[in-house]
Amino acid sequence: MQLPRDDTNHPQAEAFRAFIRDAGFPCVGAKSALTKGQMRVLVARDITSAWDDMRIYPALMAFAARYRRQPDLFQSFAVVFEGPSDLDEEGFERHLWNRVQSLADKDAWLGHPWDGRVAPEPDSPHFSLSFAGEAFFVVGLHPNASRPARRFSSPALVFNLHAQFEQLREAGRYEKLRSSILQRDEALAGSVNPMLARHGEVSEARQYSGRVVDEEWRCPFRPRATDTTASGTA
Repeated sequence: MQLPRDDTNHPQAEAFRAFIRDAGFPCVGAKSALTKGQMRVLVARDITSAWDDMRIYPALMAFAARYRRQPDLFQSFAVVFEGPSDLDEEGFERHLWNRVQSLADKDAWLGHPWDGRVAPEPDSPHFSLSFAGEAFFVVGLHPNASRPARRFSSPALVFNLHAQFEQLREAGRYEKLRSSILQRDEALAGSVNPMLARHGEVSEARQYSGRVVDEEWRCPFRPRATDTTASGTA
């Protein structure tokens, strides 16, 4: 695997930060991460290809390790892809899950346990992804998203730590932050996002791509059993 590189000054990274800074962008958590210098951005080639998965995965592991050393609030890891820009919502959703599956398979092969605070089954209302033992919620963005808050100029995946939502709940700040984001999103889009739900109500997998899905939708993600040989416990 390749060591993470610094993509801070890449044009795609700069465009993504400008998107977050825009006054109308509703997620105040993302704005806080950016303001605090705690949003890591990696630029990859193509969301439809596994070309950069071996760059993305170690960068994601490094992000999780940094968070464990210093668990400050409002940290995010964003992967911004250079293309393609013509995916429709279903196509983007398919490739989002392909990339996530590839990263999760690598995590299992290396023997990392699933974060015990969340469930690995994508149909569970307690589902979250897990990398390097840390639970993550993924937010997908792309040019053809129906919700303007998800409509960025190229495909992107933002990995947010589940532990931070719990930190906010314990501090009594979660509901106020959530309410602010919902109000700002409704003001931007002109309607309430029908896919939003709290963790534990329905599977958060339904929210990742930003596409409106019905009750018949089934998540294509399949968790892999941990390779205990890789972790040295066999």
